[in-house]
Amino acid sequence: MKKLFLLLMAVLGLNTACGQSPYEVDEFTTASGKTVKFHALMHSCIRIQYDGKEIQIDPVTKLGNRSINYAAMPKADYIFVTHEHADHYDAAALKTLSADKTQLVMNKRCADMYGSGKVMANGDNLQLADVSVEAVPAYNSTVGREQFHPKGRDNGYILTIDGLRIYIAGDTEDIPEMAQIKDIDISFLPCNQPYTMTPDQLVRAAKVIKPKVLFPYHYGQTDLSSIPAQLEGTGIDVRIRHYE
Repeated sequence: MKKLFLLLMAVLGLNTACGQSPYEVDEFTTASGKTVKFHALMHSCIRIQYDGKEIQIDPVTKLGNRSINYAAMPKADYIFVTHEHADHYDAAALKTLSADKTQLVMNKRCADMYGSGKVMANGDNLQLADVSVEAVPAYNSTVGREQFHPKGRDNGYILTIDGLRIYIAGDTEDIPEMAQIKDIDISFLPCNQPYTMTPDQLVRAAKVIKPKVLFPYHYGQTDLSSIPAQLEGTGIDVRIRHYE
């Protein structure tokens, strides 16, 4: 795999009036010199900017006392939705972000609910103009938790952007299929028991996937403080952002 130069810019508490994001932003430069920016909106909501393109992951307008003004953001070129739970699927946010050019990618349940969208199932591949997409399994495997995210229903996504491989896990535990996920530069792994992973499960998953950079996300009130120490010496750069 080509060596990637990874640059970080964490931006905290900046005012949009200054033309800067009010969210933390991590910036990466690919081997060909293109910039990919990740805006930590909240929970499972991620905004990605690449070469003039806007990508939104699981856009949701409101969660608890936090909200996102998607009307203040550019229309999306691509939107990816992992599954239908209200902290991942928000029809109003999808409408706000959509324009004629927008390509919406979902699992079947979300497409049925929304009435449109490109359906991807586990194992499917899709080539968009400048992004290749793999839909991968995301489910609960612990006895007594299977009902939260049944096997075969929901998606995780691997996006490849100019050689940069990004794994967005969705709501999942550390499932066996993760052993097939290779050459990941940036991973987003969920951590809120009992719906997704415990911190120990997340650490096990990270050691299997071996991403260069790990963003724990979707973590709510889960204590993540043990994760960096547990991954010390693995070569994985753990970055904690406001993905509560």
